[in-house]
Amino acid sequence: MDSMPVSVPRRPKRPPRVLTVLRTARITPHMIRVTLTGDDLAGFPEGQNGAHCKILIPQAGETEADFRTRLAGTEKPVIRTYTIRDFRAGALELDIDFAVHGDAGPANRWAQEAAPGALLGLLGPGSKKLTTWDADWYLLAADMTALPVISVALEEMPRDARGHAVIEVTSEDDIQEIDAPEGVAVTWKLLPHPEERSTAQLDFLEGLDWPEGRVRVGIAGESGTIVALRDWLRARAVPAEDCYVSGYWKIGLVEDEHQLEKRRDTAAAG
Repeated sequence: MDSMPVSVPRRPKRPPRVLTVLRTARITPHMIRVTLTGDDLAGFPEGQNGAHCKILIPQAGETEADFRTRLAGTEKPVIRTYTIRDFRAGALELDIDFAVHGDAGPANRWAQEAAPGALLGLLGPGSKKLTTWDADWYLLAADMTALPVISVALEEMPRDARGHAVIEVTSEDDIQEIDAPEGVAVTWKLLPHPEERSTAQLDFLEGLDWPEGRVRVGIAGESGTIVALRDWLRARAVPAEDCYVSGYWKIGLVEDEHQLEKRRDTAAAG
């Protein structure tokens, strides 16, 4: 007799965590580190530095009770995507770095105005992308929005790793100390006006003395820049499975518009 199919119940979605700001620090002129804490961080998975998360921004003056009620209902807050820079489970502390320029968006404004006790919702973490260290050498490229994920990758690489990283920042004062392996050369480029598309990363790749062996690639940042870098990698026949290439934002679009455009592009490509 045929066995009956077994229905496996879907695991309920975890509600957003509601956290509070413990402290903020402007680690460079255009980067603010916000340290979050709260009992809702209990059970947050370790080993997810560099993974993405969704932050949910409360309304001005919203109480924690009202915020939790709204998160449980149909009226959703503004949601933006950021990188987990560091999580310290023992202290229940989680760091998120915000690249800031003026008051261009709600997350940007929230980070600049955040004070101890301010609320923030958190979903995630999502899947961590840069985790495989089996190549002969590594190639990383980023702007300031992707600096957190690239920094984590450089910190977690084997200490004998070889390769190159090129990072664009707004000013010389935005250059950060990163614990990269000695064999990975980190090159900094200046992009004083992030709202203008840059070719500095592509110029760097085109001038690179391409090492022998298998390369793994991690590239993220402004979508127009990313498309040019991806096309260049394809022309060099770098296998897609050895590449993490992601557009985090696009000049002229807010994140909601950019995410919609990415979904349309993915559907068209499929």
